Amino acid sequence: MIRVILPTHLRNLAHVGSEVTLEVAGPVTQRSVLDALEGKYPMLRGTIRDHGTLQRRAFLRYFACEEDLSHEPPDEPLPEAVASGKEPFIVIGAIAGGKT
Repeated sequence: MIRVILPTHLRNLAHVGSEVTLEVAGPVTQRSVLDALEGKYPMLRGTIRDHGTLQRRAFLRYFACEEDLSHEPPDEPLPEAVASGKEPFIVIGAIAGGKT
């Protein structure tokens, strides 16, 4: 089982707690995890990745094992600790702002 932690706004949209578990067939990659997440929670389609391009939304970041994986290729295997369920795959809403 793959563990995924979602930011509050996506938890509310999907009506889930802070962590969800997913079955992922095949290699555990960003793409396969997000495909499984959107398959189980279709209301999340288009919120994490663009509908057409499947590119990560600008104000979301992906982390695992204390590493920012946001710019890694989507088909690169995730760390073994994530694939084994020991560590979660984390989706974080980025913070943007400027001077006031």
